[in-house]
Amino acid sequence: MSRAFVFPGQGSQAVGMGRELAEAFSAARLVFQEVDDALGQKLSTLMFEGPEDQLTLTENAQPALMAVSMAVVRVLESEGKLDLSKVATFVAGHSLGEYSALAAAGTFSLADTARLLKTRGQAMQKAVPVGVGAMAALLGAEFEQAREIAAAAAQGEVCEAANDNGAGQVVVSGHKGAVERATAIAAERGIKRAIMLPVSAPFHCALMQPAGDAMATALGTVAMNAPVVPLVANVTATRVDDPAAIRDLLVRQVTGTVRWREGVLFMKEQGVTTLVELGVGKVLSGLAKRIDKELSGVAVGLPADIETFLKTL
Repeated sequence: MSRAFVFPGQGSQAVGMGRELAEAFSAARLVFQEVDDALGQKLSTLMFEGPEDQLTLTENAQPALMAVSMAVVRVLESEGKLDLSKVATFVAGHSLGEYSALAAAGTFSLADTARLLKTRGQAMQKAVPVGVGAMAALLGAEFEQAREIAAAAAQGEVCEAANDNGAGQVVVSGHKGAVERATAIAAERGIKRAIMLPVSAPFHCALMQPAGDAMATALGTVAMNAPVVPLVANVTATRVDDPAAIRDLLVRQVTGTVRWREGVLFMKEQGVTTLVELGVGKVLSGLAKRIDKELSGVAVGLPADIETFLKTL
C-alpha cells in the first residue's frame, strides 16, 4: 500500500480543535506550546475554548490548523516511531495545508511555519477590503465549465477559478459583483448549485497579489530544507523537492488555482492508493474516493484515530 499524507485547509477549523490531543499526549502539548511561543499569543486557548469569531479570523485559523496537523505528526512520531520518509510517498496540503505538509516533511521549522502562516493570514486579509471580494462554490461543475463561467462573469473585474477540489466542486473567487454574476450564469447553464461562501476575503485570485508579495518577502527570510518526502504542489499538481522551487510555488499559490483534483490524480498515477489526512476534519479524505473510486481516504485527527492508524503500519 502506497500512502500520501495530506493536510487540510481553511474551513476545517472548529472550537475545541486539538484539545483531546493535548489532553492525551505530551508531544501534542509541546507543539501547541511551541506555536504559542512563536506567535507570542495563546493560540491554543483560542483553539480549545474559542470564541469562534476570533478562531475563524484567517490569521488565527491558518496557524491553528497547522498546529493540530503537526501535533498529530509529532504524536505519530513519538508513539508509533513513525518515520515519514519510510511510510509516505508524497505529502500535499490544501492551500495553507501546503505549509503543514512542508513542516511535516522538515522543510520549515515548526516556529517558522507558525509565523509564516500568521503573516500569510494577515496579508490575505489586508489585500482586499472586507466586502469588496467574494467566493462561491459551483457544485456539479467541471473545472473547464467553471473557468468559462468565471471568464463570462468577469466583465472587466476579477473572477477566476480558485479551487478545483474534485467531484464537481469548483470554487470561483474575485470581485463580489463578478462572483455574484458567476452564480447567476452557473444557474443559467444548468449547474446544480452555486452558493456564496462565508469567507472574509477572495482567496486564490489576482486580487491577492499584495499578499503574494508579502509572502515572497517573508519566505525570503526563513531557512528551508529539501523535504524528506516530495511535495505535490497546489499550483502545478506535480512533485517538487527543490527548496527554491518550493519557495516560488508558495508565492504563486497565493494568487493561483489550488489544483487539488489534478494533484490527487497525479499521486494515484504514481501508485498512491490511500490518502491519510492528518489534522482537523475529514474533508480531504472524504474527497479521495470521489476524485477516483480506487482511492481510499483515512482521517487521523483524534487520539482514537491515531491508535487505529498505528495498527495499520
